[in-house]
Amino acid sequence: MTGIKISVDRLQVGNYVSLPLGWREHPFLFSSFKLKNEQEIELIRRLGLKLVTIIPDKSDTPPKPLDQVLPPVADSQTLAARQQEMQQEKASRIEQLQRYRRDLQQCEKHFQQSLAQVRSLMGKIQSRPLNAIGEARELINAMTEQLLSVDQMVLHLVSDSEDGNSLQFHSLNVSVLSMLLARECKLPAEAIRQVGMGALFHDVGKLKLPSQLLRKRGPLTKPEQNLMAQHPRYGLDLLNLAREFPPEAKNIVLHHHEYLDGSGPLGLKGGQLDQLTQIVSLINEYDNLCHLQAKVPYSALSNLYKQRKGQFNGDYLGMLIRLMGIYPPGSVVQLSNGQVGLVMSVNSARLLYPAVLVYDPRIPRQEAAIIDLEQAELTIAKVIHPKRLPPAVFEYLNPRTRISYYFEHGKP
Repeated sequence: MTGIKISVDRLQVGNYVSLPLGWREHPFLFSSFKLKNEQEIELIRRLGLKLVTIIPDKSDTPPKPLDQVLPPVADSQTLAARQQEMQQEKASRIEQLQRYRRDLQQCEKHFQQSLAQVRSLMGKIQSRPLNAIGEARELINAMTEQLLSVDQMVLHLVSDSEDGNSLQFHSLNVSVLSMLLARECKLPAEAIRQVGMGALFHDVGKLKLPSQLLRKRGPLTKPEQNLMAQHPRYGLDLLNLAREFPPEAKNIVLHHHEYLDGSGPLGLKGGQLDQLTQIVSLINEYDNLCHLQAKVPYSALSNLYKQRKGQFNGDYLGMLIRLMGIYPPGSVVQLSNGQVGLVMSVNSARLLYPAVLVYDPRIPRQEAAIIDLEQAELTIAKVIHPKRLPPAVFEYLNPRTRISYYFEHGKP
């Protein structure tokens, strides 16, 4: 989309304008936007600009012809009041952004602390299983208490780590999302704990598999597939060393690759799979689609809903979509004003209006605006695959290669 430079006097309502100023050097919420009224044009004129760039492809109207340019007529008092109102609104948005970033940093801190605990207990599970199970129980109990202490759930995208162990990330991710889904299903606290324990250890049997098999990127041979399929049983063998591990959670570990249509390795179907196992099976598949098959979150949910509905509980799948939002955290999206951004968090009470980090080359990446779409009166127009982003936009938004989620703590 090519821009053209025109004089400010040629601007008219409907033009999509790009200001040659830093974000803090003007009263508008964005540096690029569609003009809604004559006041906005006059405010641009008062910034001292002679020329601005408009983008015809995003504009509803062309600029004024040169022979129709008229001297500006404006009510200075009304305009000054509007400018002050816009500056106050922008200051409020900046304060909200700073508060949001603090909340996100706190969420990141909780995630990293939980991940460190998972690393610790996974390192002990084979040599000191009782200690590992005890640490896991403390982690899951704390998470359950936090989950049940809030009315509205805010789900955040948290940073990935290329040097992180994929088993540990996957285990924590599946545990967090499974517990969130169990909460969404209004299960009692004890059931949420059992879901958390089963999900946390669902892949623990992979610790008994050769490391080169787990690291293999290409397709597995038939013997390798058969060996990989043994990991639920290996996991159960490990957990049987600790008598205190809940039986309901053991079922999750043993049957997390079973599906309602009987297409899993053991052929279990329908009522043979308990409620908690069905929850973890669904979340495990979602996380695998995002990571092993590198699908974007939006496509992963769409795949489960459109192509694999018969394998999962339809009610749970619907609740998962409501929990994650139509555009889950980690989705790269184009907004209704043409800007591109990364969905950072979703509030369960306002799924259509997530918080989005917006690409704006005039704002340093570390200060990038994260906007509430409802407040900004914007919507999401479409999802964009990260691979289709221009290099500069990709680097700025930094779409995660490993999508990990955590929830906001302690806020009603």
